[in-house]
Amino acid sequence: MKLALAQINPTIGDFTGNVRKIVEVSVASQRHGTDLVIFPEMAVCGYPPADLLEKASFLARAEEALAEIAEQVTANHPIAVLCGCPTPAPSTTGKRVMNSAVLLRNGRVEFIQSKMLLPYYDVFDEQRYFAPAASQALYELVGERIAITICEDAWNDKNFWTQRLYPVDPVENLMHQGATFIVNLSASPYYRGKRDMRQAMLAAIARRHHVPVAMVNQVGGNDSLIFDGSSLVLDAEGTNIAQARSFQEDLLFVDLSAAAAAIRPSEENEDIAVYDALVLGTRDYVRKCGFSRAIVGLSGGIDSALVATIAAEALGAENVLGAGMPSQYSSQGSIDDARQLTQNLGIQWELIPIDDIFQQQLKALRPLLNSYPPDITEENLQSRIRGTLLMALSNKLGALVLTTGNKSEMSTGYCTLYGDMVGALAVIGDVYKTCVYRLAAYANRDREIIPRNTLAKPPSAELRPGQQDTDSLPPYDVLDPILEAYVERYETAEAIVKASTLPQDMDLVRSILRMVERSEYKRQQAAPVLKVTQKSFGVGRRFPIAVKVQV
Repeated sequence: MKLALAQINPTIGDFTGNVRKIVEVSVASQRHGTDLVIFPEMAVCGYPPADLLEKASFLARAEEALAEIAEQVTANHPIAVLCGCPTPAPSTTGKRVMNSAVLLRNGRVEFIQSKMLLPYYDVFDEQRYFAPAASQALYELVGERIAITICEDAWNDKNFWTQRLYPVDPVENLMHQGATFIVNLSASPYYRGKRDMRQAMLAAIARRHHVPVAMVNQVGGNDSLIFDGSSLVLDAEGTNIAQARSFQEDLLFVDLSAAAAAIRPSEENEDIAVYDALVLGTRDYVRKCGFSRAIVGLSGGIDSALVATIAAEALGAENVLGAGMPSQYSSQGSIDDARQLTQNLGIQWELIPIDDIFQQQLKALRPLLNSYPPDITEENLQSRIRGTLLMALSNKLGALVLTTGNKSEMSTGYCTLYGDMVGALAVIGDVYKTCVYRLAAYANRDREIIPRNTLAKPPSAELRPGQQDTDSLPPYDVLDPILEAYVERYETAEAIVKASTLPQDMDLVRSILRMVERSEYKRQQAAPVLKVTQKSFGVGRRFPIAVKVQV
């Protein structure tokens, strides 16, 4: 059998654009004598469509889109097209739709296999929308008996997982029917380490059942989620014989009867993969929201420098504006570093001093606050002035503001609501500070983009004289492992202290965990965070705000 793995980047709800992609790729596949072209899960409408699935007009348009693809591609050609699409659910299920793989051939829908296992954890809430498949069947094509599965259907192998989430294994059930080939349509979001784990899991399935496995994964950014693609084909021994690119659209042709591998180069270093993911996620968020330009507030620090570098690579330097907004506490070195960064990147630079505005606001507040000593109020006032100015630029120029806070800051609340948290997208909100430095070093791999002084100087918000981050937080090499254990793995203070390779003070650990708990109200008002770890802030990590928690 000759396959085409069509790793496309659909836009949610853009049926016209998605159909155009599917038709163009299918026509290109016909020229290569392809028997079957496979697209990702929900490729027709984009994944995840969420509450759009509750709209009758959305579902009707999905049905029309399938008919368009069938007519334009398969009516006069022998190729079969397998693509993900919502389909109507039986009225007895209580749901409107099913998550389905639809096979188009001979100008019509010839076969439908719906998803059986509906994930309801982390960022997934498919049980909210979809009815599960009640049964499964094989589809025969060119002498192969194909087991068609959709994403989670392949994630329940009892020989791979120590604890399974579902009582049934759809792959096992299909193999009992005599399948000779397993296909998996996926919309599997990226996080650090996900690609290796996904391939190991699929290889275990191939070895267990002694059949080839093909997985076609969506690529691109949709809101907080980034899909890496990395589609592949494994032979019956679990050996990777075909591999699509990561973080790019790709079309991979594979002849199952041929021994030659077709493996695209893919970056194995996970820090570099994270960087590539953030570039893709930023580009797609801005463009799929209908914008082309971005604004970054530049402080001269490493966080804003990294965000501006990612934005320039994602959108083009001509589409990024860097705004420096110094106050009386901003050092000349920081201003110079920010200006140098914009010159290195070739992005627009604007300087908007805020000290006069700051003094005017202090004067207006003096009758009410004169009896209080200076504290965080005055610090936050500067940050909020900057946020107001950035949003004014956004409104006037029609550009999205990218926030510059990292995961260490968002975890501990070392950020200002309506100040540095203002913006449309938190580009590095899932990147710990220690990783920010590694990504910045990678950004400088070919030439100096982020100034050396930005990398070398102690981190500071520069909101009061002589301020450094370590005035409020432990050093980041101490802080970040504690946050990772608590935020991502939900470990207790006792477990964190016991497992640490560094001598940790219990009082210090508990104080950090209290910062995390007290800051939940901030995170729930934050911009969407691009997800690059297994547990990021946003829809995949849900906690109440009004709560009393012991740490």
